[in-house]
Amino acid sequence: MMDTLMAVRGMKHVLLIDLSGSVVSSAGLEPAFLKRELGLIAAGKAVIGSLQSSLGATEWNELLLDVDGGPVLLTPFGPQILLTAFDDVTSLGRVRFAVRRLINP
Repeated sequence: MMDTLMAVRGMKHVLLIDLSGSVVSSAGLEPAFLKRELGLIAAGKAVIGSLQSSLGATEWNELLLDVDGGPVLLTPFGPQILLTAFDDVTSLGRVRFAVRRLINP
């Protein structure tokens, strides 16, 4: 699964975490950046939770964050969260397409 995403042009790394915040799988991620990415996911979950509460929504599709180091896409993957970090916002279409193909084969 992770190898498929890493083959997408512009992909930097991918990280899949469970609801407790534990790493399920990753690829391309340097260990020194793990804490940063887990913090980014935790912050993203807080934003998503707040938006869901405000909008009365029960589900979410994705959250794009453009941070130092490049854009990050958070996507629900069953009960887990998939983080895909890539080189530039212009790669977003390719990344979304690859994630959608992975989620809905």
